[in-house]
Amino acid sequence: MTRAISISFKIPDNTAYTALVALRKLGVDVDRVERSQIHFFDDEANPELLLRRIEADETIFNPNTHRIRLLDETSPGVGEIWIESLSHPGGNIVSWRLVAADGQPAERDVLDAAVERLLCNPAIERAVMRHRGGDRDNPCASE
Repeated sequence: MTRAISISFKIPDNTAYTALVALRKLGVDVDRVERSQIHFFDDEANPELLLRRIEADETIFNPNTHRIRLLDETSPGVGEIWIESLSHPGGNIVSWRLVAADGQPAERDVLDAAVERLLCNPAIERAVMRHRGGDRDNPCASE
């Protein structure tokens, strides 16, 4: 069984803050932006063992700066965008979680605007979102 793991910062994330400021300047109505790395692993049927194995891997996890979370699904959640490299599908995936002013996950139109205006370069990346069936390319003219 394949499991998705999210590794995010527990310290301030300057990249997420810069994206937040840029998205606001580009007219995207978002209150908070969270970024994490998504990794896929074959599970040994024991999630706790998998988490311990990842926490011991210093190449992807630093306990001083990172937090780890086992995801329920292997696809983006509500209000979340996964950006995947076209040259390395399933490899280096960046998750962007956008939050509206009311504290709820961003709506579909906000996610679409964020992808089209900043978060995804359709020449080299693909945006994956829940509302698009989980596996569709960025809907830009270059497709």
